[in-house]
Amino acid sequence: MTTISAARVVCPDTVLEPAVVELDGDRIAAVGPARGPVPERTLVPGFVDLQVNGIDDIDVAHAAGRDWDRLDGLLLDTGVTTWCPTLVTAPLDAYDEPLARIATAAVRDGTRPTIAGAHLEGPFLGAMHGAHPHDLVAPVDLGWIAGLPDVVRVLTLGPEQPDAAQAASALARRDVLVAMGHSAATFEEAVAVADAGARLVTHCFNGMPPLHHRAPGLVGAALSDDRLAVSLIADLVHVHPAALAIVVRAKGPHRVVLVTDSVAWRAETVGGIEIRFDGTAPRLPDGTLAGSSLTMDRALRNLVRAAGVPLPDAVRAASTTPAALLGLDDRGAITPGARADLVALDADLEVERVWVGGQLVRD
Repeated sequence: MTTISAARVVCPDTVLEPAVVELDGDRIAAVGPARGPVPERTLVPGFVDLQVNGIDDIDVAHAAGRDWDRLDGLLLDTGVTTWCPTLVTAPLDAYDEPLARIATAAVRDGTRPTIAGAHLEGPFLGAMHGAHPHDLVAPVDLGWIAGLPDVVRVLTLGPEQPDAAQAASALARRDVLVAMGHSAATFEEAVAVADAGARLVTHCFNGMPPLHHRAPGLVGAALSDDRLAVSLIADLVHVHPAALAIVVRAKGPHRVVLVTDSVAWRAETVGGIEIRFDGTAPRLPDGTLAGSSLTMDRALRNLVRAAGVPLPDAVRAASTTPAALLGLDDRGAITPGARADLVALDADLEVERVWVGGQLVRD
């Protein structure tokens, strides 16, 4: 039995101060009040990032061999213990090879962040392509979707696509998380795809028209439909802090997800797209945002400090809600029986220690 004590432990419905977490192997055995001196730190569940295109100089679409080990280390440094390697829009026949590499990486031995599955951001996007190559955005291909390998766990599509509802229904039946994004869809089109099984809006506000009071569109559906969770890129470049706060107030703490949408900004590439880092975010030559250099620990700090979101709600957005959307009910919360993926944060909310499956992997 291993015990971890902290001044604060963020549990699903409360913050225990001070507290101790008891581990039995890779599981949390008990959580309760601590007696005596404890380290001045905050214990939270490991972060779950649904959208990682790359990190530093490693692009997920081209990662091979030891690249995956390095990605593991970079993720652990920022508290991420479960993640979805993300592939952007590409020709339909170009996905097989990177998806196979992701599937192989996901079953490696060792204590490392869990690859929950791949996120396909495209190629079936709507009219707001953003940094995605316009000529490669394709109409929904139901046959291609039916043949997707099991490693695909999230797919972002445009709800204005003619067959978007059929695609959402087929994917949801396979327990693929259907997200809507990069879209100029009407409110009604978005609701119809939610009716068919979509449960997430990808990086709310980015890649979609702003909210209009007579034509609320995808943002209106995202903020008003309780079935939909919304992801946010909280780098303070993609979304203003006030807008971050508005989303949390509109959706409540259970329907907000922090994502990094990080890219290999040092390598200046994402998939086949050339990018440049301007000191704040990666961009296309014309200035279009092309992912981020954000990390999940920084996203958490930004949500708390810049947007004024209470720490427990920010932790839920970084851990609990994304885990639930993926159907991973064994993680994302510090509660007995859950997987012991844990992060200790210091007084500045910087990552101090990380445990994966009960094993200390960052000290």
